[in-house]
Amino acid sequence: MSLGIVFHAAAALAYAVLAGGLWWRLQGAGSVEKAGKLARVALLGALVLHGIGLYQAMLGNSHLFLGWAIAMSAAVWLGMVIFWLESLLVRIDGLQLLLVPAATAVCVLAALFPQGQVVPHTDYGSLRVHLLIALAAYALITVAALHALLMALLDRHLHRPLEAPAERSIIGRVLDAQPPLLVQENLLFRVIWIGFAVLTAAVISGSMASLSLTGNILPFDHKTVFTLLSWLTFGVLLLGRHIRGWRGRVALRWTLTGFAFLILAYTGSRFVLEVILHRS
Repeated sequence: MSLGIVFHAAAALAYAVLAGGLWWRLQGAGSVEKAGKLARVALLGALVLHGIGLYQAMLGNSHLFLGWAIAMSAAVWLGMVIFWLESLLVRIDGLQLLLVPAATAVCVLAALFPQGQVVPHTDYGSLRVHLLIALAAYALITVAALHALLMALLDRHLHRPLEAPAERSIIGRVLDAQPPLLVQENLLFRVIWIGFAVLTAAVISGSMASLSLTGNILPFDHKTVFTLLSWLTFGVLLLGRHIRGWRGRVALRWTLTGFAFLILAYTGSRFVLEVILHRS
């Protein structure tokens, strides 16, 4: 049994214990916010175990190794790290009710399905760096898209008639425990800014890797076209936010459009090979 499996299983257990405590508080009509400091310490421990599991699974030997479950694990881990850092500045503990169970499920999947493939040509340093940056960009933008969808769901929930506390469903109580929309919107744009910066670095590193291997700065294929369209979409969104104050549904549409372009660029389980080799 590899260390990646062991640490992913340990992280899943740590996340599950934390999730159980949070949901027990919610069902007992306790405040999730009051678990703040203790929950953040417990979450940090789970994140350390999760990070070690990712390192062992992906970089534990002399080659890069990736599979669909490991890629999902990396995406969720990055999102959880951003949440943990943000929680040091603002009170967003209610998001843990959704994030921690998701992290538990992803770590279980990574432990149960460790299969993948060794990425070829990673003896080239530029390719290895490009792969890791591209995977981080893909993960961060995925997190931003999911967060935008959560905000849309919360906005719809807030416009429904108010129910009596005793009549609220468990889903309604979870949504009631979420941070205010304005706080979540600020968090969303911070994630988008980070994702846009990392995506820019992915385009630059990919151009350098392509130039060193093929002599072409930007190969003209669907992956390059859709990646640049995604980069342009998020650039326009951030510019519109700065100049016109875009928010709400406008921000949601642009975020999901940029995410859709990136999905079209790196689809399916062949994501890694396509990012590295730029071929079908």
